[in-house]
Parts: sequence; C-alpha cells; structure tokens
Amino acid sequence: MADLKAFAEQLVNLTVKEVNELAQILKDEYGIEPAAAAVAVAGPAGDAAPVAEEKTTFDVILKEAGGSKLAVVKLVKDLTGLGLKEAKDLVDGAPKELKSGVTKDEANALKTQLEEAGAVVEVK
Repeated sequence: MADLKAFAEQLVNLTVKEVNELAQILKDEYGIEPAAAAVAVAGPAGDAAPVAEEKTTFDVILKEAGGSKLAVVKLVKDLTGLGLKEAKDLVDGAPKELKSGVTKDEANALKTQLEEAGAVVEVK
C-alpha cells in the first residue's frame, strides 16, 4: 500500500513535459492510448470547483396576471402571436410558460414588458 501511495505522489508531481513523455512511452511500449494516461494524471486536480456552464436559453413563466388582467391578455396576445381566446386562456391558467428557449436579452425584455402591464413574471 505504501508503494502505491508513493507512486501516486510521483504521478501527481509530474510536469506537463513528463506527462507527455509518459503518455508516449505508454503508447509505444504498452499500446495504452495517451488519453487514458492523461485522465489518470489529471485526476488529483479535482480540488478546484467545477466551472458552471452559463445558461444560454431561458423560459419566461407568467406567474399571475396581476391587477390589469386585460392589458396583460392583450400583451400576451401580441408577444406570442396567439389569438385573443388562447391568450386569455393562457393568462387565466397562470402560472404558465409563456415562451421557452429564448435568449437572456429576449427573456428580460419580455419580463419587463409584462411587468409594466402589471403581470408577475419569472425567468428560469
């Protein structure tokens, strides 16, 4: 067990040049692909927090119509291209998804317009 710990410590302390040389030796002499060696050596670097991917698409959720339901229905009709009845049904059925898969700018613009009309909106 002590030998394995010493070996692991040696691997962790390798320079990039030494890792490349080790990968080449493993490939040439033992037929082991370099990607497998890189994974073994890169493992201990997991101390750093994983980088969260920035979200690129957003969903606009109509939580409630608020005090000015008629204005919100008209705005929903204009923003979604729905008919008046469909827009009213969507507003009456809140919370409902108004638009999905939109950019951050578009989601924020929709939210601003709807909030100005009196609606309560959430962007996810």
